[in-house]
Amino acid sequence: MRGEITNFDLLRQQMVRDQLLSRDIHDARVLEVMGRTPREKFIAATHRHEAYEDRPVPIGAGQTISQPYIVALMTQELSVRPQHRVLDVGAGSGYQTAVLARLAREVFGVERIDELRSRAEQALAELKLTNVNLTTADGTLGWPEYAPFDRIICGAAGPEVPESWIEQLAEGGRIVMPVGGPDLQILIAVEKHAGKISRREICGVRFVRLIGREGWLQA
Repeated sequence: MRGEITNFDLLRQQMVRDQLLSRDIHDARVLEVMGRTPREKFIAATHRHEAYEDRPVPIGAGQTISQPYIVALMTQELSVRPQHRVLDVGAGSGYQTAVLARLAREVFGVERIDELRSRAEQALAELKLTNVNLTTADGTLGWPEYAPFDRIICGAAGPEVPESWIEQLAEGGRIVMPVGGPDLQILIAVEKHAGKISRREICGVRFVRLIGREGWLQA
């Protein structure tokens, strides 16, 4: 499609139908938000024609934007409500952040690569999403100044759930993230009730590494 006029609105609706509804995405709010959030705005011009393909897309600095299905699955598993405050670790392109911003009261995005954080801010500003705060920092440490969070989501895989996130998770809160080795991981949901943590496995996934003090060390 490069060099052609692309009907992104049509591709977006096809994505919802063919990649989300045809699988196990059933949350009406998630489907509605992903059907109106322009994923192409978060991808560089050289890869924009790939925006709605069923796979990850490079966004620079060795990072990717997850395939639409994985974004939808993680968001559905997070079970965000309009009153929630959400921590988005590894904000990357800002696409997941935008989806969350249309579901939650407030979103706090942490990205360790400043170039990506800057581009994400521009894309979010273009969409006039004003309930988002972004910072460049070590996301494995969370964002203690704004804790506690009702929900925490991470777009990178760590060896284990960072202890800082558990401490910053509100009572009744939930974390959705991939955990495992550097190549293959399991997507998990962690919940906190009466100060105790429960853990549920969702499916096998493959993500970039979560770099930081409570994640993987920088190579």
